[in-house]
Amino acid sequence: MRLRGFHAHIYFDPSELAEAEAFAASAKDRFGCPVGHFHLAPVGPHPRGSCQLSLRPAQFADFAVWATEARGDLTIFAHGLSGDDIADHTRHVVWFGPSEALDLSIFD
Repeated sequence: MRLRGFHAHIYFDPSELAEAEAFAASAKDRFGCPVGHFHLAPVGPHPRGSCQLSLRPAQFADFAVWATEARGDLTIFAHGLSGDDIADHTRHVVWFGPSEALDLSIFD
């Protein structure tokens, strides 16, 4: 198995939107990573509002070190991109902050 990249999902509640936007902007400036749409409600397997950052494999170690401190009180769910959605969301994962239950039923 070879991971072709990573997604890092910023989780936020409505009151944390500005903090999530600031984190995403900082990540984009620092890593040049694309920033996805800010979903204000749960979408896909994600349990609450989220925004996706896309990272290349070579960027992920530096992102992980940076995100550990830069995230503040936000939770970041990061996962590898292997082509196997279930494995990517259950086995190839890193949580920055408390882990949260995902809705994996969308992959059935």
